[in-house]
Amino acid sequence: MKTQRELVQYLIQTGVLTTTRIMGAFKIIDRGDFVRDFIYGEDIYGDYPLTIGKGQTISQPSTVAFMMELLQPQVGDKILDVGSGSGWTTALLAEIVGQNKGLVYGVEIIPDLVDFGTRNIAKYNFTNVQILQAGERYGLPEYAPYNKILVSAAGNTIPEDLIAQLEIGGTMVIPVQNDIMRYVKRTQNDGDLEYFHGFSFVPLIKPML
Repeated sequence: MKTQRELVQYLIQTGVLTTTRIMGAFKIIDRGDFVRDFIYGEDIYGDYPLTIGKGQTISQPSTVAFMMELLQPQVGDKILDVGSGSGWTTALLAEIVGQNKGLVYGVEIIPDLVDFGTRNIAKYNFTNVQILQAGERYGLPEYAPYNKILVSAAGNTIPEDLIAQLEIGGTMVIPVQNDIMRYVKRTQNDGDLEYFHGFSFVPLIKPML
C-alpha cells in the first residue's frame, strides 16, 4: 500500500474498520504525518508498526483500527490516550470526538515523544487536543473522569489508577501482555472485561514514583 487511501480501503475490505465515523477519521488523519523523517524505503502505509525511536513504535494500522472499533469513541467524548507516542491515535480520536464538542488528552512518559507527537498534531487545526508529559501516576488524574481511555502499550495488569479515572459507564481498551482487553466500568469497584487474543505491544512504562 503506497497511499493513505489504499490503507483505508484495505482496512475496510478486511473488515477491521466498520464504523462510519471511525472510517472518516482514518481518511482525514494521514499516517504519513506521524512517522519519523529517518524512515526511508519503508511502506509507511503498510500494515505493520514502524519505529519512532526511544524503543517505541507507531502501531500497526489494523491493530489501531481494531482498538478504535472496540473503544467506540463518540462525538462529545472526553478521552484519555495513554502512550500517545507519535500522536496518530490522539489525532484520530480528536477528529472523531469533534471540534468544540469533545476533548482528547494524550499522555506520554518520554519527553522527546511528547514533543514529536505535539508537532505532528500541529499539522492539523485541532483546538480540542493536547499531549502532556506523564507525571507520577498512570494517566492524567487532574482531568478525570473520562468517558473513554485508550492505552497503546502493554502492562501485566490493568492499572488501578486508570480504572479510577474512568467514569462509571465508560470504556477502556488496553493491551495486557499479549491480549487486548475491553473494560466497561459498571460501578466504582467493578466492571465487565472482554479479552481479545494474539497481539504484541511495546511495554507500558511505569511512572517514576
